[in-house]
Amino acid sequence: MDLDFTGKTVLVVGGSSGIGNGIAHGFRARGADVHVWGTRATAMDYEGSEGSDLTGLAYAKVDVGVRAEIAAAEAIAPLDLLILCQGTVQYRRAEFEPEGWDRVMAVNLDSLMDCARKFRATLSDRKGVIIIVSSISGYTSNRGNPAYAASKAGAISLTKTLGEAWAREGIRVVGLAPGLVDTKLTKVTTEHPERLEGALRSIPLGRMGSPADMAGAALLLASPLAAYVVGHTLIVDGGLSL
Repeated sequence: MDLDFTGKTVLVVGGSSGIGNGIAHGFRARGADVHVWGTRATAMDYEGSEGSDLTGLAYAKVDVGVRAEIAAAEAIAPLDLLILCQGTVQYRRAEFEPEGWDRVMAVNLDSLMDCARKFRATLSDRKGVIIIVSSISGYTSNRGNPAYAASKAGAISLTKTLGEAWAREGIRVVGLAPGLVDTKLTKVTTEHPERLEGALRSIPLGRMGSPADMAGAALLLASPLAAYVVGHTLIVDGGLSL
């Protein structure tokens, strides 16, 4: 079956919660051996956290905003699929200041290249896939979060560039751009009824996305069904960006 990942090894960076966690369980449910990286010391530290379920997942603490932690992390090999779903945002206009800008760019953009570089050799050996999870914010302005928008635009561009640069090495690089998904990063909208109502009016499907929705798209992109897709970022937003 095209969506059977039995025998495949998957790493989901940012897989401890939210979209990444949904994607991790999507692959686990289809037979993959799934590893996740998160920022807390142990998997037990996520117990009781909304949107976080580490059952059946191999967990490691790696703060990808710190380049040295990526370098020191276990080099999982062989690896068939690398899903880069790390992300952070700074509210209250913090991204207009150097500290907020630097942190968001380090996590949302710099670490994508660092992680991809770390696993390049084993992914090439396995004819593997990299999925870079960005956001529809990478296609628009975001007046309160300049670093978030810029980093996601950079992620979309990096998907194109690595897609071209590494295809001949056997690595297929593709992307996924979620719209409004109910996670801890979107609480600024989902926990305010008026903001949420306004957001839902802008989504043709009339609902927010879920981590399971993103998992479905990731499974498709990673599968043989998408074998001829390279460098493209699939927008998965219920029509919001239309």
